[in-house]
Amino acid sequence: MICAIQYPSWIKPEIIPGFPFLRWYGLMYLVAFAIAFALFKVQVKKGELQRYAKSEKPITNEDIIDFFTWSLFGLMLGARIFATLVYEPTWLYWQKPWLIFWPFSEARQWTGLQGMSYHGGFIGCFLGAFLWTKRHKQDFFAWADTAAAGIPLGYTFGRLGNFFNGELYGRITTSPIGMIFPSVPLHDCFPVKEAWVQEFAAKAGIAIQEGAQYVNLPRHPSQLYEALFEGVLLWIAVWLVRNKKPFNGFLFCFYTIGYGVVRFFIEYFRQPDYELGFRIAADEANIYLFSSFKNISTGQIFCFMMIAGGLIGIGLLARYNRKRNHG
Repeated sequence: MICAIQYPSWIKPEIIPGFPFLRWYGLMYLVAFAIAFALFKVQVKKGELQRYAKSEKPITNEDIIDFFTWSLFGLMLGARIFATLVYEPTWLYWQKPWLIFWPFSEARQWTGLQGMSYHGGFIGCFLGAFLWTKRHKQDFFAWADTAAAGIPLGYTFGRLGNFFNGELYGRITTSPIGMIFPSVPLHDCFPVKEAWVQEFAAKAGIAIQEGAQYVNLPRHPSQLYEALFEGVLLWIAVWLVRNKKPFNGFLFCFYTIGYGVVRFFIEYFRQPDYELGFRIAADEANIYLFSSFKNISTGQIFCFMMIAGGLIGIGLLARYNRKRNHG
């Protein structure tokens, strides 16, 4: 009989219980930024950025800090704005946009800025970096390539932060690697009276307590899938390619395509947002179970746009560099 993995009981969202301001999620993002920054500096120290940017003056530590400040500011703005305006189903933030950056509930309780979107952060970071390079007359694509070589490894810790928060979990599964997440809300639990729920629980080795009305079923730990494939493995691929790129901008586009492809397929393991469901549904799809590749989530639509954008970017940059080299 299959028995699901229990979510580690020692993991709590707060680093120190009772201190809501100190959360693993926030700490993991600080670690992510630190890693991306450190890998950027490694490339600068090796002269890689200077070589591709054809910079006559040395790139200082202040330049790097300034570049990251603009990029991270854009990332945070984009991630928060996108999460509230695209993923919030009640349209509350469209009606009251001043609440986007308001960290308190209507009862004046501290909630923090709950909800960040990767795709919004990607756009915001892109714009922040672009504006900085234009202001300082630097080669945007050379700097973007250098940043892209470190971002995936940092991103790994962002997904670990999601895991520590017990959020963004996957669809239910009878696989031995299925995990029981304790903080699943009631709307993501399942009524025991339904026959398919009883059969599924039996296959997963989950005992239903007598008198229970709902049961919490094991799920794919999709946060860990993303940390591994969108993080570690994608970083290895980008890092190995960084000094073999044919032109500036190639590595940034390579990362964009790679992330889009990997995330697109991992989304089939990840549960779509309860309120949004599938943006494109082939049938009366159950968001908790995989039933068809034709059921497409919001994240997959944005991933498809990333793939298309990356391919178009490579095509345009290749054409531009070909003309410049033969001009």
